[in-house]
Amino acid sequence: MRKSLMLYLLILAVLMNLFTYAFYSQEVKFEQNRYEKTTKKLRDSINLVTTKLADADYFSLEHNENAQNYFDNSASGGKVILFEKLIPVVTEKLLDFNTNPKGNPYTGQDQIGPNKFIINKVKILNHRWIIADYSNGELWGEVLLKYFVDNDDNITFEVNQTWLYQK
Repeated sequence: MRKSLMLYLLILAVLMNLFTYAFYSQEVKFEQNRYEKTTKKLRDSINLVTTKLADADYFSLEHNENAQNYFDNSASGGKVILFEKLIPVVTEKLLDFNTNPKGNPYTGQDQIGPNKFIINKVKILNHRWIIADYSNGELWGEVLLKYFVDNDDNITFEVNQTWLYQK
């Protein structure tokens, strides 16, 4: 009786080891497959986001070599204006007009009510155009501006078109 009990226990132990080995080997394969699928999804997502970002930045001075070359006058004896330094200077100069008590004049809007219109966001599209978002806290709009940089590094702006959205 004792020998048969030991035989049953041995068979049971071998079966448990066999099932445990089969379970864990399948689990490793499952986890590897899941890791590969997740990695592929993440790579696809990164590629999609990168493509969307490139499309969104298509119209920007940072990615437009022709517009960047506009500021390189070294061939004609002029000076070179680095676009990397120009972008924050132009943006800051435009946003400085927000301190005007009647609002930023480059929104193309007169003050409506007690709140003045100020520019919130600025995107420099190329060597000549800027698009900006403005609001007075209640009304929102967008403006298309021209900007000019003269030989003395003075920056001037000109409102081309403005649009105020309805409430």
